[in-house]
Amino acid sequence: MGGARCMINIQKQIEYWRQGSQEDWAVAQELVDRGRVRHGLFFAHLALEKILKAHVCAKTQDLAPRTHNLVHLAEIAGLALGKAQGDTLAEMNEYASEGRYPDLMVSTTTVEEARGYMKRCQEVLACLMRKL
Repeated sequence: MGGARCMINIQKQIEYWRQGSQEDWAVAQELVDRGRVRHGLFFAHLALEKILKAHVCAKTQDLAPRTHNLVHLAEIAGLALGKAQGDTLAEMNEYASEGRYPDLMVSTTTVEEARGYMKRCQEVLACLMRKL
C-alpha cells in the first residue's frame, strides 16, 4: 500500500478540494438567497470542509480523511484559528448532519440567521483560501 500512496499528486488533490470549495460556496449563496436555508447551509459546510481538506493535504502530503468534522480537519491541518473562526466551524458542523440525515434535524434556522452564518462562513473561507 505504501508504494501506491507515493503516486498521489498532492497538488492535484489540493486543487480539487479548492475548486470544489469555490463551486459549493457559489451554490450555498444561491440557495440561501432563494430561502433554501437548510440546503444552503449544508453547502456552506461543504465549502468549508473542502477548503479544510485542501489544507490537510498540503500539511500531511497525503489524502484527506473521510470526515465531515470541520474542527477536526482544522486540527489535522495544524491551522491556528481565532476563537471566532473556531466557533464558526463548530457551529457549522450541525449543518453537515442536517443535510445528510433528516432525522437529526435539531433546529429551524431563519433566512436572517442563515445570512449571519453565511457572512461568518465567508470570512473563514476567505481566510483559509488566503492561507493555502
